[in-house]
Formats: sequence, C-alpha cells, structure tokens
Amino acid sequence: MGGIALSASVRQNLLSLQNTADMMAQTSSRLSTGKKVNSALDNPQSFFTAQGLSNRASDLTALQDSTKLSIQTLKAADQGLTSIQKLVDQAKSTANQALQAKATATTLTSSSITAHDFSASAGTNEALDIIIGGSTAATVTISSDITDAGDLKTAIGSVSGLTVTDNGDGTLGFSVASGEDLSFGAAAATTLGINSDSSTNGETVTEARASYETDYNSLRTQIDQLATDASFNGVNLLNGDNLTVKFNETGSSKLDITGVSYNSAGLGINTADFSSDSKVASAVSELNSATNTLRAQSSTFGGNLSVVQNRQDFTKNLINVLDSGAGDLTLADTNEEGANMLALKTRQSLSTTSLSLANQADQAVLSFLR
Repeated sequence: MGGIALSASVRQNLLSLQNTADMMAQTSSRLSTGKKVNSALDNPQSFFTAQGLSNRASDLTALQDSTKLSIQTLKAADQGLTSIQKLVDQAKSTANQALQAKATATTLTSSSITAHDFSASAGTNEALDIIIGGSTAATVTISSDITDAGDLKTAIGSVSGLTVTDNGDGTLGFSVASGEDLSFGAAAATTLGINSDSSTNGETVTEARASYETDYNSLRTQIDQLATDASFNGVNLLNGDNLTVKFNETGSSKLDITGVSYNSAGLGINTADFSSDSKVASAVSELNSATNTLRAQSSTFGGNLSVVQNRQDFTKNLINVLDSGAGDLTLADTNEEGANMLALKTRQSLSTTSLSLANQADQAVLSFLR
C-alpha cells in the first residue's frame, strides 16, 4: 500500500486508530486471561520472576503430599504404642493375678480302720510308704497293735507336709496343703484300709499359675504381632524402619526420625515363668520397664509429629506467599483494565470521528475540480 499517498492529518489519525486497536487488543487479553503479563514479551523480568516463584510453590506443594504421608506414618506408630501399652497393662494384670494364686490342698479319706485285723501280723511291724509329690517316699513303721483310726493317725502324723485328721467315725482324713499329689505304698495301704493308693485332686501354686502363664505368653505374642502391623505406606516405625521428612525442595531442610523395634524382645518382655513368686515379680518388673520405655518413645514421636505439623503449616503459608507474589507480578487489575477498555473505546470513537473530519478536508479539493 506504499503507492497510496495519505495526507499528514489522515495518516496521524490512522496511526492513532491503530495504536488504540493494539491497546484494546492488549486490554482485552488481560481481561480474558486475568493476567497483565502473559509471556516474556509483555515484561521479561516480571514473567521470569513470577515463573520462578510459581515453580517453587509447585515443588513445595508436591512436598506437602509427602509430608501428609509422614504425618500419618507417625500417627500409625503412636497408635501402635498406645495399643501395645494396653497389652502390657493386660499382661501386668495377669502377672499380678498369678502372684495372688493359691494352692488347693490335696485330700484323701480312708475307709474304716476298726474293721481291720492285724492279728495275722502279731508281733511284727509293717512299713507304710507315703509319697508327696515327686519327693522320696517317707516310710512310717506301723506296729501290729494298731486297732483304730486314732492309733493310725498318731503313727503317721509326723510325716512332713501331711496333715492327718481323725474324722471320729473310724476313718482318717489326709491333706497336703501344697496341693502336691499324695500316694501310699499299695500293700500297706490295703492292709490299713485306705481307699486309694493315690490322690490328684489338689493343685499346686505352679499348676494354679499355669493358665496365667498361657495368657501372659499369648499377650506377649499379640505385642509381637501388633508391632509388626503398625505400618503405614510401607514404613513401620515400631519395627525398625526409619523415616526422613523433607521440608524444602532441595532436601537440605529435613527431619530424620529413627524407628524402634518394640516387639516383646525389644521391650525386654521375656517368656513367662511363674514357678515362683520371685519370677512373677521379675515379670512385673519387666512390664514396668516396658511401660517407661513406651511412654518415653511416645513422647519422642509426639515431638516429631508436632515438628512435622508445624512445618506443614509453615509450608502451606509459604506456598500462599509465593503464589501471591507471582500474582502481584503478573495478574491484572480487572477494574483498572475495564476502565482502560472503556477509555479506549471512547478514544477509538473520537479517532474515527477525527479521521472522518480529516478525510472531509481532503474531499474539499474535489469542489475545485467540478
């Protein structure tokens, strides 16, 4: 179009219209995108600065997901500690019950003693073997002139651990307070009219504690299983796994959380042996020590959780600051841009009118050619 000659006034008005159209296109773009800087061509410094801020905000947002998983891992470990403590408390209750267990006496009643005739053994003595538990038999010499239950009680009443009672009806009652088994030598027992040569109706303290041992060891197994199951996302802080929580995009800011092995062995809880009061007391002492260990570790994990949650909140706020900063550099003020668009439309209208007037001045030349 270089061959077309335009007057200075027309060309000036045309340039004004073109500039107005460019500004209207730019303002329209800002209104539609909401940004005043859409590319590096608009403002290189603001564009690349905002891009850097947005990239960092994006990186920190990705870290937030990892931080959330770390928080849940710590919560799983804390819940595991709480549940293990409940099992330890149950085991302690079981041990204390075992400590209070009592023996049930073994008892036996003889048949009538007065009906027996020792005349066939006149002048001789008989040996009666009495066995309590697994101890060596106590041999009592029974003289041939014994004729009733009272005489027999006197004869065998000196055996250690055995209590003999004259029932007053010609029979004797035998009792072993320790609950151990009681047995008599078969031949002499038959001669003396004892109902049975063996009795197992009692219960020793060890036997009474057997069920408590079983319950205790079952709880110990449950502690092992619970410690194994207290994992989240493949990380188990109660089974020896460690956890590293990164707080920035480079990993230079982080928290290393050391895991523990808190099964029964790790807590020092050994297999139950309630055969004596001292061994039961030792088990209770182990459980008390385990409780102290669990409480200390719970405090440690609680502190770690507090740090991670604090950093999570900080990172969340920092992301908002970065996004706001990027927005300050690139976002448009829609109110301002709307006002600009209205002003540009007015300017466009005025420029069009001015161009028309300029053309009218050129058309006046035609009047000379008519």
